[in-house]
Amino acid sequence: MPGKIRQYFRDKKEDAQDYAGNNGVIGKFVAVVLLVYLLVAIVLGIYWSSEPEAFSVREHTRAVANEMQREPITGFATTVTMIRIAETLLDKPGGYLSNDIFPPGLWLDNQPNWEYGVLVQLRDLSRAMRKDISRSQSQSAEDPDLIIAEPQFHFDSGSWAIPSTEAEYRRGIAALKRYLNRLSSPEQANAQFFARADNLSNWLGDLETRLGSLSRTLGESVGKASVSEAVANVDADNPLNEETGGGDIKTDWTKIDDVFYEARGSSWALLHIFRAIEVDFRKVLQDKNAISSVKQVIIELEGAQGEMWSPVILNGSGFGVLANHSLTMAAYLSRANAAISDMRDLLSRG
Repeated sequence: MPGKIRQYFRDKKEDAQDYAGNNGVIGKFVAVVLLVYLLVAIVLGIYWSSEPEAFSVREHTRAVANEMQREPITGFATTVTMIRIAETLLDKPGGYLSNDIFPPGLWLDNQPNWEYGVLVQLRDLSRAMRKDISRSQSQSAEDPDLIIAEPQFHFDSGSWAIPSTEAEYRRGIAALKRYLNRLSSPEQANAQFFARADNLSNWLGDLETRLGSLSRTLGESVGKASVSEAVANVDADNPLNEETGGGDIKTDWTKIDDVFYEARGSSWALLHIFRAIEVDFRKVLQDKNAISSVKQVIIELEGAQGEMWSPVILNGSGFGVLANHSLTMAAYLSRANAAISDMRDLLSRG
């Protein structure tokens, strides 16, 4: 009996060796193909992770105006900048990555968070264009193309099936191009862009909350006391005995780079938007003495786009040995937000 068992396993071993010998070439071929695929995916992933360069809003506006053979009237710079931002989102190296389901896009998370930051600013500005900037008063009709563009950019950012996110965003871009064509056409007077102080101030108010939230989240990379808990501990009857602080809120270490790159994307989009606003709202900014505030915002956003020399986002303590990229980004955004607050104050004055 033991001999039969040994013979059984000996036969199985020989069968396995024969199978491996007959299929060894196929196995090696499959292994080589997988290895090449992984190497290509890694190289592509590194290339796709590079952030798009900033572009000159003035030069781009002149180029588009010359191509269309139109005068770059008020609103032209802001609209072409919105279109360029949206097209960059879709046409940068690797294309739009937030809805990828295959490597290397599936493995990347920095670029999708960068894309989300850009997308948030594009959504906010398209809503402001539809709600305020393209209308003369509260009873005015909304622009028909901006009615299409604004919800298209609010489409699900992660949809890869039918309809795809890219297809929906391109519909929004097409609607913006139609609006631009009507806005700049002397024969058509049904598209408007009202570069007024109240319209700009309304958008800046929404932007303040966006940047304030980003700055707070970036600052929580090293942990910050909870204001809500501190307020809950207030003792109105005996302030000397009350708890002065609250529990720390700290961003999870796996989310540090996500928040950072969302802020990078937001600041990249805002840098170009403010350069366009400086052109289209020049008269009202001069009248309100707010040009210096716009310049200050642009300077801070340029600083937020500084070259990244570290391959990873470092999270050193506030005054520690290692750098903390999140706190550096938070400092730039906080100063930009302070300049925006000054702008709103100047715009509100008579």
